[in-house]
Amino acid sequence: MNKQELIKKLQDIEWEDFEVKEAKSDLPKNIWETVSAFSNTAGGWLILGVSKSGNTYDIMGIDNPVKIESDFLTALRGDKFNKKIPVKCKKYRINNKTIFGFYIPSVSAKDKPVYFNAVTNAFIRTGSGDQRATREEIDALYRNSSFEEKDQERTKYTIKDLDKKSIDGYRQYFKTVNEGHHFNELSDAAFLNSLRVTIKDRVTYGGLLLFGKDLPLAHTFSNYHIDYLEIPGISYEDGPTRYTYRLTSEQNIYRSFFDIYDRLSKRVDVPFKLVGPFGDNNPPQLQAIREALVNMLIHSDYYSAIVPRVRVFSDRIEFFNPGTLPKSIEDILKEGFSQPRNPIVAKAFRYIRLADTIGSGFYKMFNGWQSYYKNKPEITGDIDYYRIMFKFGAKSSGAPINVPENVPINVPEKRNDIILLQIAKNNKITIPQLSKLLKVNDKTIKRDIENLKNKGLLKRVGARKGGNWEVIKDEKRQ
Repeated sequence: MNKQELIKKLQDIEWEDFEVKEAKSDLPKNIWETVSAFSNTAGGWLILGVSKSGNTYDIMGIDNPVKIESDFLTALRGDKFNKKIPVKCKKYRINNKTIFGFYIPSVSAKDKPVYFNAVTNAFIRTGSGDQRATREEIDALYRNSSFEEKDQERTKYTIKDLDKKSIDGYRQYFKTVNEGHHFNELSDAAFLNSLRVTIKDRVTYGGLLLFGKDLPLAHTFSNYHIDYLEIPGISYEDGPTRYTYRLTSEQNIYRSFFDIYDRLSKRVDVPFKLVGPFGDNNPPQLQAIREALVNMLIHSDYYSAIVPRVRVFSDRIEFFNPGTLPKSIEDILKEGFSQPRNPIVAKAFRYIRLADTIGSGFYKMFNGWQSYYKNKPEITGDIDYYRIMFKFGAKSSGAPINVPENVPINVPEKRNDIILLQIAKNNKITIPQLSKLLKVNDKTIKRDIENLKNKGLLKRVGARKGGNWEVIKDEKRQ
């Protein structure tokens, strides 16, 4: 920060990354709170020799600059703090008075919390002030410091406490996308050991999250569940009811993914598009949402009192992750940085090609969503969470999907693709509406629907009048 930037800072009312202290003859007692707060959050500039009264800054200067600088740097390099804190120091002359600027960096996640004298003296930055960290916030900082460690620890559970249906489903998915992989020849026990789901006959914490039965999950993670809500408005207060659909999954992460994604995939526009001779039901905007869901599941802090949560509003989709990011989103995108909170879970999803590394995954979210909705996802967060928000753009209407003129709708397979896409968009669409859209008679549509039902791709829920269609997930069509 140069002199002009400093003066500009002093002319503004509040800065989250900027704090002034008088320090005319001695270091102020509350200076250590600010050092701790900057270290534990996003870093910032600490300016000594300036006083603040209301919204007015006065240049007081420092009477003995050599002593003040020595006392401050000695404390940071000594035993006052639990970590050695590297700082950048700048000296300024303003109105013939000396002031100091010290840049306090945010330390890495593995070095937090930073505190002086005792852990109860850990502070965080909120707005433009320092706040003593709560017990919950301190616990969150400690958990963040153990990235890539906790989920590899062994629990008391064995393979018998894992859900066989989940394991079988995962192995089938694995085989489909990794044909010829040598893991396919392994027994279940050897396969799970290769994924680090088990180590020496004990299930790891990551393995339990991935494939665990409900009771072991509940006993190990006291607040374990994953929320999904559909809200008819832009807020809880905006709609006629708080939500129209809620899924609270207490199942393992693998099964929860498919339950939630099945609902989410119907809330994103998927216009019909030919890829070769077939319809494309995996466009970039849908991939962006899938990546965000996987990101939430593999990076959430399952020891937090906060739970992972997906909320679908009329104007946006939000993914809420307990636990902070290991670095700023700017650094993650710039460096392609990858440090998953739950690496065993992350690796399992990468094996079946449902996840990328954290850096490339965020690129897929940003580029995929922006390619269709013309706006970038917004990422916000604090010391113990981050939120990814996808806003629907101008193309996000509930109108029927237009069928291009060149689609060979006289071919049953192509027509069936269109029917499934239309029903995924509007599950109450009628046979006459489909007939008009596809330019065929009702009898043809009825025959197509019967074929789809017989193939297990479609079913009717409820009565003929008042009921709705439901597209049944088929992994081979992904």
